[in-house]
Amino acid sequence: MMDGLIAGRLYGTPEQRISKTGKPFMVARMRAECGDGENLFVNVIAFDAAPCAALEALREGDAIAIAGPITPKVWTNKQGVVHPALDAIAHQVLTAYHVEHKQRQVAAGQAGRDA
Repeated sequence: MMDGLIAGRLYGTPEQRISKTGKPFMVARMRAECGDGENLFVNVIAFDAAPCAALEALREGDAIAIAGPITPKVWTNKQGVVHPALDAIAHQVLTAYHVEHKQRQVAAGQAGRDA
């Protein structure tokens, strides 16, 4: 396992599931575009409250970036062709909302210094 930061778009809608011990967690899939124009599928799981809440608010096609441990994998399509994939544990989730919110905070801080 290695730490990574991956950006892409959600593929499908994230789902909440319940562990055997009764604790909720979220699962999602995203597509990250590789430099060669190919797409890499990322299987995402989140256990902590903040990344779970962020994933729960998103829908298919939404832009997303996740940070956390990643594990390289492969999967085979129906034609028998092997493709790379990643499994990721989302410790942090960044969405367009988070970027806009941060930009407003920075702008407000600069306006306060200019006054």
